[in-house]
Amino acid sequence: MSRKIYFAGSIRGGRNDAALYRRMIDFLKEDNIVLTEHVGYLAKEVSHNDREIYRQDTDWIRECDLLIAECTCPSLGVGYELAFAEKLNKPCHILYNEKKASLSAMLSGDPYFHVHAYSDEKEVFGILSKILN
Repeated sequence: MSRKIYFAGSIRGGRNDAALYRRMIDFLKEDNIVLTEHVGYLAKEVSHNDREIYRQDTDWIRECDLLIAECTCPSLGVGYELAFAEKLNKPCHILYNEKKASLSAMLSGDPYFHVHAYSDEKEVFGILSKILN
């Protein structure tokens, strides 16, 4: 079953995990539509009007079937996207590398979010498979 997935990852907060985002998005795209595949391919923030970015992203969150966020690199935007999706009752899954980061208590303490810690990138794709099944 093909689903529309909103993939959230840091852009302005840092691009250290961009290559991982790209691999995750490519995996998700095998059987689904990733509305935000650009998150894995941008070298840096494209200079679009901030209001237009907000409008497009919130429209995509409204349209998506679920949101998957990689939260190892802290990002104000990703936190906002998660809260916006929660308000709309969209299923939200958060992945983060527990060897590299501690997840904000505002995310890990919210029982709405499905939090998936991993310690090795190989685990990421098993987690994604479980989410999609």
